[in-house]
Amino acid sequence: MQIHVVQPNQSLFGIAQAYGSTVKDIVESNELPNPDNLVVGQSLVIPIVGSFYYVQPGDSLWGISQKVGVPYQELARVNGISPNVPLQVNQRLYVPQKPKVRAEFNAYVEPYGKEVAPNLEESAKEAAPYLTYLAPFSFQAKRDGTLQEPPMGNLLQIGKDNGNVLMMAITNQENGQFNDELGRILLNDMAIQDKFLNNVVQTAKKYGFRDIHFDFEYLRPQDREAYNRFLRKAKQRFNQEGWLLSTALAPKTSADQKGKWYEAHDYKAHGEIVDFVVIMTYEWGYSGGPSMPVSPIGPVRDVIEYALTEMPASKIMMGQNLYGYDWTLPFEPGTTAKAVSPQQAIQIAAANNVPIEYDEKAQAPFFKYSADGNDHEVWFEDARSIQAKFDLMKELKLRGMSYWKLGLSFPQNWLLITDNFNVVKR
Repeated sequence: MQIHVVQPNQSLFGIAQAYGSTVKDIVESNELPNPDNLVVGQSLVIPIVGSFYYVQPGDSLWGISQKVGVPYQELARVNGISPNVPLQVNQRLYVPQKPKVRAEFNAYVEPYGKEVAPNLEESAKEAAPYLTYLAPFSFQAKRDGTLQEPPMGNLLQIGKDNGNVLMMAITNQENGQFNDELGRILLNDMAIQDKFLNNVVQTAKKYGFRDIHFDFEYLRPQDREAYNRFLRKAKQRFNQEGWLLSTALAPKTSADQKGKWYEAHDYKAHGEIVDFVVIMTYEWGYSGGPSMPVSPIGPVRDVIEYALTEMPASKIMMGQNLYGYDWTLPFEPGTTAKAVSPQQAIQIAAANNVPIEYDEKAQAPFFKYSADGNDHEVWFEDARSIQAKFDLMKELKLRGMSYWKLGLSFPQNWLLITDNFNVVKR
């Protein structure tokens, strides 16, 4: 597939002609929210086999081959050129499709209230063919060792229909917040812990969950070893059922990183005990903080490269946001940015007639606009930013990617999964 960035005065018809595609195919593939009002800087995925590369000043065939991952001799052959002839700036080279690699994908889906909203079920139906795991979020542990179940509607059936492993995501949340006292009880009171594990097993059997996933956050630092012991105990219990065990980990860059989110998460121990981990490599830019990329590629790489010193790549799933934020400027502590889908971000840029820019260092798109007397800045995800993460996944040979969370539309993501990977179904 081709990722094309819209230039001034370009139309869908002209773009389609340039790549031998059709307007209809481009609109449908991208589920374009603005087909008649393209935004300069907007990325489009063109549904063709392979892609094209336009020669830049200073490019050589060998240098291009390193960028696109295809031997220079093969590039010369498929384009009918000599590998020794200098290239012309803006010369178009065809890049054949590279072999796909196997990878696993998970997505959390978080219902609100007592029912699963129809749009969430539709989002799960759209995503499930591209997923290895589907995780209703969340089963909340209680202080007496019981579980509060989330509404699940048709989510479990959607997962089963698409060959997904159903992931039972369990949290130490109370009243919508992670609670360290709840964590302390579950990890240190053996009678409560045994009751809790019994309830987990009974519930997993009842619904057909095959991966038990603990997302215990903001635990007390002194409960680090207690959490490790609990996971060993849980692993032994779940092995008897033939189930997987996974955990969610805060994005650390060192073993002794300070801060309440980090200290109880022992990367080395989790890497030894559980089948895989989801590392939450997002929320650098978050709703309650200043405007910045949600998952800038540099910090994401730093976290994953540290994780690789503590556990094998085959156990690491990179966390990825399916959303962005719209901040009101200047940022004032106590204010909250609005979450937006990539589709909504494009609509906002189109409605306000502002171009989309791209931060090459962060590998993230953004734009600024003014409305109702306020300045705004939006950071979000697009085809370029998600392809950068897929490239990092492949470079570091990770197990896969885990999405937080379904419900915000990003059709380009699913297109690019099919172009890069063979999704593992268990």
